Amino acid sequence: MVGNMKHIVVLGGGIGGVSMAYDMRHACGKQHKITVISDSPTFHFVPSNPWVAVKWRKPEKITVPLEKYLARKKIDFISVAATKLQPEKNEVVLADGQTVSYDYLVIATGPDLAFDEIEGFGPHGGHTHSICHVDHAKNAATAWEEFCANPGPIVVGAVQGASCFGPAYEHAFIMDHDLRKRKIRDKVPMTFVTPEPYVGHMGLGGVGDSKGMLEHELRMKDIKFMPNTKVDKVEKGTVHVTECDDDGNEKKKQELPFSYSMLIPAFRGIKPLMGIEGLVNPRGFVIVDEYQRNPTYPNIYGVGVCIAIAPLEKTPLPLGVPKTGYMIESMVKAVAHNITDDCCGKGVKHKGTWNAICLADMGSTGAAFVALPQNPPRNVAWMKLAKWVHWLKLGFEWYFLRKVKKGNISPFYETFALGLMGIKKRQVWKDGKGM
Repeated sequence: MVGNMKHIVVLGGGIGGVSMAYDMRHACGKQHKITVISDSPTFHFVPSNPWVAVKWRKPEKITVPLEKYLARKKIDFISVAATKLQPEKNEVVLADGQTVSYDYLVIATGPDLAFDEIEGFGPHGGHTHSICHVDHAKNAATAWEEFCANPGPIVVGAVQGASCFGPAYEHAFIMDHDLRKRKIRDKVPMTFVTPEPYVGHMGLGGVGDSKGMLEHELRMKDIKFMPNTKVDKVEKGTVHVTECDDDGNEKKKQELPFSYSMLIPAFRGIKPLMGIEGLVNPRGFVIVDEYQRNPTYPNIYGVGVCIAIAPLEKTPLPLGVPKTGYMIESMVKAVAHNITDDCCGKGVKHKGTWNAICLADMGSTGAAFVALPQNPPRNVAWMKLAKWVHWLKLGFEWYFLRKVKKGNISPFYETFALGLMGIKKRQVWKDGKGM
């Protein structure tokens, strides 16, 4: 490394932010200063939240205090929420009044959860539960025990504008499995509601036979499904929905009774980014080029769920595009190398691979899909239902929590998941040139 010391700030302490900090330290060595800013003192492993919500996992088992582990890699940590970004000044303003200056900023905040966009929706004063945050899942678990003592109908799924459909399916199947273990499944009618034009679309136009496989599993488990359905409002015990036709026009309104409901919300960018022209789109997602760099502010990069990706196709109801773990890991690696090269005056050349790999637990079994690239036409489009996916998801949890504690940067999906799925590593590298 040559050149003066730079200050690289990572905004966000989740999967993308922690990975970014460790990969950045590995790529740039000890010469540059790295600071992580997060509104929480802890990291929690979001993919395990569906387990927390049925008490298969304790929240503390998937939560890691960040400061001491980041410090071992000489990474500074500020556990204060950002309230304002001033990109023209290269500054982040925090809730306690302090201002943090940066030479490079990597935005890895994840999303803001748009519960307020639907009347009566969400865990904050609404009538539905969430698994998008460990605290939401913890509260859902308490409600789950109360529900199981007095079971009734369940409404589960996602609302219009959602982009993360895997956890909705996952939670539906996990609840079904838990109810069967308790021998009360016969007392619980279940309905899966989704804005997808068909079951298994996933915001990706489907992957392999995802439509047929997921429809089959829902039928086999006696879960009624309602695709192309919009949630209008939620009242206590009732979800008001509109089933739509292929053009998005109203076909039928229904009132779905529930004793327990979990619905994935739409995502948007966090409030400190909203309205910054050239940095974010109207929903607040960070605009990036093929190098994960913002075109207006080239010293700002974005990784993970917070970035803007245009939908693959027009659908009757609005859908977002998912950003899976493998895609995030590849974004992080590209940004780490691009910032390191830019510090040396080499320019940027590394690109993330926009491939999708998803693991969803279903109780005693699981579903895995691989889409290389994410959007069709694809070199690989593959989906599998198998018991080993359940164990693979457990392995992913173990790997990532260990990564947070040890600063391990080895890419899980290349060394572990892809190997077990029988996909040759050289094919992944071929499809993902520039990683």
